[in-house]
Order: sequence, then structure tokens, then C-alpha cells
Amino acid sequence: MGEDLLRTVHEGVGEGADLAVLRAGLAARAAADGLLDVAYRTVDSPVGPLLLAATGRGVVRVAFEREDHDAVLAALAARLSPRVLHAPARLEAAARELGEYFQGRRRAFDLPLDLSLATGFRRDVLDALRTLPHGGTATYARVAALAGSPRAVRAVGTACARNPLPLLVPCHRVVRSDGGTGEYVGGAGAKELLLALEAGSGSTAGG
Repeated sequence: MGEDLLRTVHEGVGEGADLAVLRAGLAARAAADGLLDVAYRTVDSPVGPLLLAATGRGVVRVAFEREDHDAVLAALAARLSPRVLHAPARLEAAARELGEYFQGRRRAFDLPLDLSLATGFRRDVLDALRTLPHGGTATYARVAALAGSPRAVRAVGTACARNPLPLLVPCHRVVRSDGGTGEYVGGAGAKELLLALEAGSGSTAGG
């Protein structure tokens, strides 16, 4: 990219060009030049604004507003690549499928995911979470068993709390053995809303 593109952007601003158009052009140029490693956008939802981020391999991060979107972007830049750019087009499918989910018209996501932010047992937990059906729940103990470590109940709780892809990898379907909903990265209200949304189309509980 470089000085020529930056000069074009500054000249466009000086001429009163639309900032959104300039950003779109910058994103397109960066992608064409192979300089767009992490694209991001935000979408509105019933659980508040969501930050979506994707690499060339798939969606890598979904973050609630309470996680501090700026802090999440800084962490992505530090861990994945400093070439992070607002580029909504790469996340159009993700935004559309999430919208369909919240409207009750989608029960499963068909998006490629980049799970590189989770390693070791945390990755095993994410794989287990992806088997939990829409409208169903499972206890932390059940997920620990599905992940291959039945005694690692607390570690499952930690993995859920650090899930980089909430909603897409449904940690909201994990509940306590006493029937309580338990903690959730998006907040207790968000978890209750998601469970109620999915229960509206049927429920399958798991031990």
C-alpha cells in the first residue's frame, strides 16, 4: 500500500469525499495487495453491538461490547497481525447469518471459522461446544466429558469464558448442574436471552 494510497485518502478527505467510501477503497486496495490480515466490522444485535473479525481462513473473533472492542482489536493486532482494517465486505456472510439467527430463521451457522486463538484443552472444549444442538443445553461436566477430560470441569468454565467465538461456538448452551445458567462473557442477561431464543424452537437438554 504505502504513500500513494495514503496521499489519495488525504486528498479525498480534503475534497469532502465520503469517509465510508474512502475506507472501503482502502480495504479493497489492502486486500488486493495482500495486506489485509484481519478484517473487522460491527453489527447491531439484541444483545448489543457485536465486533466481528476474520482472517483469510474464517471468522476469528466475535466480541460483545462489554469486552471493549478497542481492546479486542488491539489484542488481535498483537497476537495475529498489526494489519487489522475495517473491511465489512469480508464479514458480510457472518453479519447476515447472525441476523438470521436472531430472527429465529437460522439454527446452525455455515461460516468458516479460524480457531487459531484457542489451543490445547481450550480448543478441545470449543470442538465439544460445536456439537451442542440448537435449543439444547449441557452441563459443564458433560462438556468436560465430551472434550475428553471428565474431571476438568473448572477448565471448561475457563475455556467458555475465554471463547473467542461466542454465538458461533455456542458456549451459552453450557449451564450449571444445579440448573443455573452460570457465567457468560456477554453477561447473564445476554445468556438468558439466547437460551430463551433457542428454546422457542424446541429444547434438548443434556447431562
